[in-house]
This record gives sequence, C-alpha cells and structure tokens, in this order.
Amino acid sequence: MLAATAVPPQEGDFIWDGHDEDDRPLSSEEMRAGIRRAGGRPKSLNPRKQLTIRLSPEVVDAFRASGKGWQTRIDAALKDWLKEHPPA
Repeated sequence: MLAATAVPPQEGDFIWDGHDEDDRPLSSEEMRAGIRRAGGRPKSLNPRKQLTIRLSPEVVDAFRASGKGWQTRIDAALKDWLKEHPPA
C-alpha cells in the first residue's frame, strides 16, 4: 500500500489517507516559508526613543520654518549642547 502512494499520480491530486493534499493543514515550516516579510526600512541598531517634549513656540516655529527634517535638526542641536554641557 505504501509503495503505491509513494509516487503521486500524474493525472490527479495526491491523496493521503483518503484526504486531498490541498485540504491538509500547512506544517510550521510551510507556514514560515509562506510568510511575506514586511518591507520598509531595516531595523536600526540604535533606534531613537519616542517621547513627548514641550518646547517654546519660538523654538518650534524656527525649526519648522527651516523645512523638512526639523526634528532631526533639534536632535543635532541638543547633541551639540551636550558636548559642551556633559550630564553630571
């Protein structure tokens, strides 16, 4: 019996134990192989921390007026300040 089912028939579906091959649940390996990886940017080794900070309107307006990337420029300004004023 096993020898007869070892080779799938060319004209039809392969059947195991009376169940159609298409109806069987996928194995864990088949599920992992079928998962589509999310696109986008690669994960950073040193990700930034998200937080809420209150800044004066003049500071926010000045950085926003400089265009796209204003939050990155605020980060750079704070890093420059830290170079001159190391934390205690």
